[in-house]
Amino acid sequence: MVPTFGTLIVGTGFAGLAMAAKLKRAGIDDFVVIERAPEVGGVWRDNTYPGCACDVESHVYSFSFAPNARWSRLFAPQAEIWRYLKDCADASGVRTHIRFAHELLDARWDAAAARWRVETSQGTMFAKALVSGMGAFSEPALPKIPGLAAFAGPLFHSARWDHAVDLRGKAVAVIGTGASAIQFVPRIQPLVGRLTLFQRTPAWILPRLDRPLTDKERARCAKIPFYQALWRLRLYLAREIYGLSFRNPALLAKARGIATRHMRRAIKDPALRAKLTPRYEMGCKRVLVANDFYPAVAQANVDVVTTAIQEVTARSVVTSDGAEHPVDAIILGTGFEVTALASTERIRDEHGVTLRAALGASPKAYLGTTFPGFPNFFMLQGPNTGLGHNSVIAIIEAQADMILKAIRFLRRGRVASLAPKPSALARFVAYVDRHARGSVWTAGGCDSWYLDATRRNSTLWPRSIAAFRHKARFRAKDYHLARAP
Repeated sequence: MVPTFGTLIVGTGFAGLAMAAKLKRAGIDDFVVIERAPEVGGVWRDNTYPGCACDVESHVYSFSFAPNARWSRLFAPQAEIWRYLKDCADASGVRTHIRFAHELLDARWDAAAARWRVETSQGTMFAKALVSGMGAFSEPALPKIPGLAAFAGPLFHSARWDHAVDLRGKAVAVIGTGASAIQFVPRIQPLVGRLTLFQRTPAWILPRLDRPLTDKERARCAKIPFYQALWRLRLYLAREIYGLSFRNPALLAKARGIATRHMRRAIKDPALRAKLTPRYEMGCKRVLVANDFYPAVAQANVDVVTTAIQEVTARSVVTSDGAEHPVDAIILGTGFEVTALASTERIRDEHGVTLRAALGASPKAYLGTTFPGFPNFFMLQGPNTGLGHNSVIAIIEAQADMILKAIRFLRRGRVASLAPKPSALARFVAYVDRHARGSVWTAGGCDSWYLDATRRNSTLWPRSIAAFRHKARFRAKDYHLARAP
């Protein structure tokens, strides 16, 4: 007999666990969570590269309903965040609902039965509601460089770090200088013989105001919940104020000055400094935080190459000026398929059309969560739910609260399915585009993964978290409702 559930959740990162925990806390137990890996954790399980850590303070990069008094630092390293997620799965009672080694292969809406038929690597399941918690950073972006597949040495993406490869004394090429690269480059630079860093666009980098948390601070967080809540609120408000500058570039002058001085203190060579200086408005691309990246690239065994890569041979990287750079290993720090939305190729409407095809070149979702023509389907971290200034966990929780209300509405039994009206989607998209207009994301003079193929910002939420929470409310009038028989 094919197992049937009220809700099926895909993924066990922050998004999937938040949704599962919200259902559990609401007393709803007829749900299942499928996970392709043997353990929970999502991006924080998969990214184990040297130096991996969060660039948002630990006390805000965590669930509001699961405060953690044991963080060792202001900015938690990967291993601690992964352990936190495993602890949350246990403490919330969610782990018993998880089916590990179950990869989503295909999901199709059955209109006659008003349910989703979900094909997994371990068999078929049915569910009345389907929630994607696969996240925006689940699938690495692989560059389309001629000859890359023919490279004879070790080649891997930072999100799939090969710890069996010994980089000591080797000539290593790093392609990309994004958020992952600025963390692992300082860790491997002292080990390698020669490090060639291929940079397409420099990043604005601010100092990382990190430090260990003291025993006294951790004790206060454990014994005085109000103390930790107040700390979290202060960090949240500071980041919200910082976020105002992205919508008004004139306010970024102070932050630009801090970033410029940060680079000048570490980079004395004028030629290298010119390569590392952005030519676009701060915030147009993701603003990074690091204290050790500039000192690392200033070392004698590091070359920063800004000429475009033409091809990769069996033992070298060739740039468009004809220069050949011999390398023993290549590490890709090229980010993730963010605007492509990993799960959309596996989600089909009643006619078999994939969500990817329905979205086209510019993904749009009502409240970043639901899609016309795809009943009872919800996506956490969907289009326009990303943040460039604060903890995305707050957005995920707001979405999960809204989805919970929709699921409760369905459970009353009078409605078999719901899907957003195109008119509701159009109003939301117009609202997002209006508030994104003139921001650094759309007018900052750069190409970034925030923008889709049409150069629309389909990734970031352009206002405050409070504004999203106010907007993200379940309103039945905004949905086409199919009555239950």
